[in-house]
Amino acid sequence: MGEITEKFDTAATPSAGEDGKSIKDGEGIAPQQSRVESIWPAENISLPQEYLMVFVACMAQFCTQASFGSVLVLMHTIGGSFDVTNPGRLAWLISGYSLTVGTFILFFGRLGDAFGYKRLLLIGFLWFSLWSVVVGLSVYSNYTLIIFARVLQGIGPAICLPNALAILGSVYPPGHRKAMVFAFFGAVAPVGAVIGSAVASAISLAWWPWAFWAFSIWLAVLAVLGYVAIPDQPQKDEAFAYGYTWRALNEELDLPGAVTGVTSLVLFNFAWNQAPIVGWATAETIVPLILGLVIFGVFAWVELKFAAKPLLPFDAVNGDVAFVLGAVACGWATFGIWVLYFIQILQEIRQLSPLLTVAWMAPLPVSGTIAAIITGTLLGPFQVRPPIVMTLALAAFTIGITLIATVPPDQIYWGQIFVCTIIIPFGMDMSFPAATLILSNAVKREHQGVGASLVNTVVNYSISLGVGFASIVEVHVNHGDQLAGYRGGLYFGVGLASLGLGICILFLIREHLIQRKEQ
Repeated sequence: MGEITEKFDTAATPSAGEDGKSIKDGEGIAPQQSRVESIWPAENISLPQEYLMVFVACMAQFCTQASFGSVLVLMHTIGGSFDVTNPGRLAWLISGYSLTVGTFILFFGRLGDAFGYKRLLLIGFLWFSLWSVVVGLSVYSNYTLIIFARVLQGIGPAICLPNALAILGSVYPPGHRKAMVFAFFGAVAPVGAVIGSAVASAISLAWWPWAFWAFSIWLAVLAVLGYVAIPDQPQKDEAFAYGYTWRALNEELDLPGAVTGVTSLVLFNFAWNQAPIVGWATAETIVPLILGLVIFGVFAWVELKFAAKPLLPFDAVNGDVAFVLGAVACGWATFGIWVLYFIQILQEIRQLSPLLTVAWMAPLPVSGTIAAIITGTLLGPFQVRPPIVMTLALAAFTIGITLIATVPPDQIYWGQIFVCTIIIPFGMDMSFPAATLILSNAVKREHQGVGASLVNTVVNYSISLGVGFASIVEVHVNHGDQLAGYRGGLYFGVGLASLGLGICILFLIREHLIQRKEQ
């Protein structure tokens, strides 16, 4: 940080001669620029362009959650097109998408560091658009194709999310403005989920594939807007000093670490999400689980012993960062469980249509926006420490999922369901910007892609893994009672949220004791 400040101060100070006087025009020296540009691109562009840049970057988060939410409310409609009713197989429409989002984010963050965040963001939008078309076209084929398409569709957000956040992290200096932008980035998550679900539900009244084709068109529009609005940023000159050779690529991108890391995460997650369908006592579950753990050990060995530039920024992973990532993992796994069973209860137990389900979720974006503004204010002008904000977020997750886990099946909407939709967004929109801000300020400016990737990896991988864990619980406690199965999964989420809240409280106690000792 001091290095950046030094560059800024040097650039902002007029050149001086040996006598200490400023060099003036006409003294044999090239004239000074009348205005010295800031090293932060956000301070050198017009206000309309800045707004459009932030809008496009936030659309990466919006579209990620819109795709997640729209399939969630249409899950049974889509399954009905293929005569699929098994809960475990239907869950793959959600967990398969979240699996690739969470698994590939870290690698594509590194690609953004090497090749440019803007370039990768535009590629991500186009990839996302292409596979959204394929998801719709799968209606002419079979259920295997739509799962395959959803898995590959998830690579689009995996490219977009870290590079959109890296753009914001690299164009804004640390401060209130940056905190507010990151807070708004988090705020569009519930907004995207609800609006995406509403639009998809309305379009599905004609035919559900059109929801994905319309979504594809919007993603292509975003790629064009991003090309116009996002300022070009300097690429790392030293990244490929000797050309795009295999050796340069291997060193810069840490390909052995990327291959082993991604493979281990995919296998481990696949085992947990497949177990509810085929059971634990099968090779289809046991083999990928063991292989995933073994390959993860190889990944750790490669990163620690051989990687010239490790995929993970180990110099930034201190006690505070580890605490944040642990709390985020518990909170967002809880969110994945909550949203899955919340919608299942509304549609399967209360027999609501997709559109009416979305109507019952309407408070989410409103509450999310309020939560984002409060979070930005707490982290910005009030300078509340992120651990406190994270504790408040986990408390919101815990209360929210407890309300749904215990709601009576015939209670009116204005009881626990309405209160829950007010509280849950505070968990999302307090934890995400706080964690992202910590990581963005902890890593060097040229590694913003990797820093942003860590939070997004934990968020999305935890959602997929949480759904897998809860599905296993659901299958084992169902016994012909659908509501009992849903509640079993939700109670598992209550346990996860409570664990995250406990981690936050312990961290606050530790922090308090350290401060007392220093005094």
